Amino acid sequence: MPKAVSSFERTLKSRTRHQALTNWLYGELRSAILEGRLAAGARLPSSRDFARQYGLSRGTVVSVLERLQADGYVTSRVGFGTWVNRVEAPRPVRQATTPPAYVHRVISTYKRPQPWVDLAFAKGVRPFRIGVPGINEFPSEVWGRIAASRARNFRSWLKKEADRRGYRPLREAIAEYLRTSRGVRCAAEQIVIVSGIQQALDLLARLLLKRGDRIWMEDPGYFGAGIAFDNARARIVAVAVDHEGLSVSAGIRISPNAKGAYVTPAHQFPLCVTMSLERRLALLSWAARAGAFVIEDDYDSEYRFEGAPVPALQSLDNHSSVIFIGSFSKTLFPALRVGYVILPDPLIDPFVSLRYRTDFRNSSFDQAVLCDFIVDGHFARHLRRMRNLYAERLATLMEGAKQHLGGLLEISNVRAGLYTIGYLKNEMTSRQAEKLAAAQGIEVLAVDRCTLRRPDPKALLLGFGGFDELAIRQGLIRLAKSLS
Repeated sequence: MPKAVSSFERTLKSRTRHQALTNWLYGELRSAILEGRLAAGARLPSSRDFARQYGLSRGTVVSVLERLQADGYVTSRVGFGTWVNRVEAPRPVRQATTPPAYVHRVISTYKRPQPWVDLAFAKGVRPFRIGVPGINEFPSEVWGRIAASRARNFRSWLKKEADRRGYRPLREAIAEYLRTSRGVRCAAEQIVIVSGIQQALDLLARLLLKRGDRIWMEDPGYFGAGIAFDNARARIVAVAVDHEGLSVSAGIRISPNAKGAYVTPAHQFPLCVTMSLERRLALLSWAARAGAFVIEDDYDSEYRFEGAPVPALQSLDNHSSVIFIGSFSKTLFPALRVGYVILPDPLIDPFVSLRYRTDFRNSSFDQAVLCDFIVDGHFARHLRRMRNLYAERLATLMEGAKQHLGGLLEISNVRAGLYTIGYLKNEMTSRQAEKLAAAQGIEVLAVDRCTLRRPDPKALLLGFGGFDELAIRQGLIRLAKSLS
C-alpha cells in the first residue's frame, strides 16, 4: 500500500476531567482513522516526535500505538515506521434532526438564476459544450518549465513590491499586447488584475450601480453579466441586438438616461455578430451625452478566421466612457484564473479599494508565470497556432452540418470565436432541442436561456473549440438523430 507522510499536527479534542490519558489518545486517533481524517496509508510521526508535538511521555504514545496495532488500525515495522490501515468505518446512526433556522431561511428565499433552471451538465466534456478551448493543444511543457523556474527562484516575484492592481510586469505585458493586437489605449497603471470576467463584472456592478439604476444589456446577451447586475439590484434594460449589434436607437428610446451599458462588440454573445462602426460611434456618443459608462467585454476577440482584426470599442473612446475587460481562460486554459480590467484613471483607486474589501492580494505566482509566457513570445505563437486549428474545426462543423443537419439546423456563416449559433428549422423550441440533444449525449445550449424580453430565437449554441474533427463529426450525427 502506498504510504504518505502525515507529519502535520492533528487537532485533538480536550481530555475530560476523569479520562485516562491513554484512553483519551487512543479514542482520538481511532476516531480520526474511522472518520477518514487519517487516511489509509498515512504515515504517523515517530513515537518520539509524536510525544514532543503533544507534550506527552514517549511511553504513553508507544502504549497507544501498540493498542491501535493490536486492534488492526495501524501497522508498525521497525525501520519503516507506523502507517494507517484501510479500515471500513461503521455506518453512523441516522439522527432525526432538522436543519437550523438559518438554513431554512436561505433555502426558502434562494432562487436559482433563470439561465441555469433545468440545466444540468453531464460528467465529462461532451460535444458541443461552449466555453471549452482546445486544452490538449496547450503547450503544457513550456508552461511547466516556466513555472518550475519561477518556483525555484521565488524571490524574483515574491519580493516584488506589492501592488493591489496586480503583478506589475504582467500588467505591462498585457498593456503591450492589447495596444498591439486590439488597439486599446492604456498604460499598465490603468490595468487591474482580477480572477476572471465574472469577478470583473461583479466588482464593476457594485462600484458603478446603485439599487434601481438602469443599465442597458444586449438581448439576447451574456447571462453572467445579467447575474452580476441583478446582484447589485440594478434594473436591466433589454436592448435588442440585430446583425449590426446592439441597437443604440432602441436603447435611447427605451431608457435614454440609463447609467451605463454592457456590450460584447467584437463577437456578440450569443448571436456571434460584430458591432458595426456606426453603432459603435452612436453608443459612444450617447454615453458621452448621458455621462454613462460602457463596459466592453472583449469576448472571443482573438479568434477571427476571416477579415482583418476588429479594433476595440475602447480605441474610439475620447471621453473615458469605456471600461474594457478580458481574460485568459479561453485563450490559454480555464483553470488559469487571470483576467483584467482597464479603467479610466479616476476610477482606479475606487475600484482597487472595493476589490480590497474581499481580496487582499493577487495570486502573484500564476501572474509571474503568465508574464514570462507572454514576454517570451509563447502566447503569440500559441494564439496563431490555435487560430488555425479552430478555423479548421469550425470548417469541419459547417461542412458536417450541411451533410447531416439539412432542414434541421442552419449554422451561422460567422467565422469567429469558439462556438457558433445554429437556427432550428424543424419547429422545435430551443429548450426542446436542448433536451432532446442531451438524451443523445450531446450538450448544446438553448439560446432562449440568454434572452431577457425577446421571444425564443429557436436556436442553439454549439461549441467546437475543444473537440477534434472526429468528435465533431460523430457529435453532428447524434445531434441530427435527436433533432429529426
